[in-house]
Amino acid sequence: MPTRRTRAEVTGATVSVLEWTPARATGRTVLLLHGGGADSAELSWGEVGPALAAAGHRVVAPDHPGFGRSPRADWELTQEHLVAYVGELADALELTDYAIGGLSLGGGLALGHLLDRPSRARGAILLGTFGIMPRLTDGRLGGPNQALTYALLRTGVLAAMTRSYVRSPRAMERGLREIVRSPSARTPELVQAVIGEASSTDGIAAFAEWQRDQVGWGGLRTDYSERLGSIATPTLLIHGELDSGVPLSRAEAAARALPHGELLSVPGAGHWVQRDRPDLVIPAMTSFLGTLR
Repeated sequence: MPTRRTRAEVTGATVSVLEWTPARATGRTVLLLHGGGADSAELSWGEVGPALAAAGHRVVAPDHPGFGRSPRADWELTQEHLVAYVGELADALELTDYAIGGLSLGGGLALGHLLDRPSRARGAILLGTFGIMPRLTDGRLGGPNQALTYALLRTGVLAAMTRSYVRSPRAMERGLREIVRSPSARTPELVQAVIGEASSTDGIAAFAEWQRDQVGWGGLRTDYSERLGSIATPTLLIHGELDSGVPLSRAEAAARALPHGELLSVPGAGHWVQRDRPDLVIPAMTSFLGTLR
């Protein structure tokens, strides 16, 4: 599929956008938002984009400000600022008849966009989405884990640990086991691509800035759970059965709360679900997009 890079201007930021164009446009435009950490449009959507374009959809996937090929923004990376950026980006790209999708942080931005600009997007696909739980983890250790993460972020210890971790292929491969459960999907090429992203861009630092905004001592600043009932947009949640970051039970609850929500639980998959099981995720995305009017 033809692929190109463009740039879009939003308030205080220049955004690099990756685009896959179908040979024959029979579907709609899909705006895909990558996750946090050492992630980018290419890393998250490099397999998904061409497949959706082959099905007739135009796919646009930005590198968020500070990630991938997009320089840092003039503003702090808060959830509110990032949601506003998504809306401005849709305007800058002149998106009208479009669907929106996102992984993890990107899923939370997609949810924020649906709430901020009701009825703009015709459909939404949320993969391992952020924004549907009050703390980082559930259970009796949820409180202590939240407080510990808050302290590690504020002292800079977590950033130092991350910098050490991303330099080591062995450590990176171990870490990826938590989010990409399939050994066949956790290839040496993927490990090197993530290390390259972490070492050559500002993504890790940008993500830490967003984390400091979001991770409070007792909970997360953003939890859209109580507002999901107001989202009229048809929404597909795709969630790894073995997602250790966002438990499947949270996605199940979100699907029930959304007026037009449905859930695909992906067997054996972790948090980076489209990397783990593209054989299930891509057909599900294509099928869902085909149902939108």
